[in-house]
Amino acid sequence: MRLLIDANLSPVVAAGLRDAGHEASHVVDHGLVYASDEQIAEFAAASGAVVVSADSDFATLLALSRGMAPSLVLFRSADHLTPVEQTALLAANLPTVTTELESGAVVSISREHLRVRLLPLR
Repeated sequence: MRLLIDANLSPVVAAGLRDAGHEASHVVDHGLVYASDEQIAEFAAASGAVVVSADSDFATLLALSRGMAPSLVLFRSADHLTPVEQTALLAANLPTVTTELESGAVVSISREHLRVRLLPLR
């Protein structure tokens, strides 16, 4: 599963996930650091990547479009976690939600909870 880390998260997250054996890149790696959410979502869907973000606008885009892709991992309270802590939280929880993300889902994650909503959002 490919992971595309959004600009509101550090490139350290992508590097840490790669070190943990995941296929991860940051939007800066693709020249998308200043791209709109729509452009990032289109790129992720076309490349089969899951967007990892702290920006709830991606969930809104998916809901409004009733889209099936891209899947999204949405950090809640990301500003309370360092990039290393964000990486550890993701790496620990990805195995639990891989099937759903590969099928189309929005996963909301924080230290306290993990919620999965299948796409399309209603």
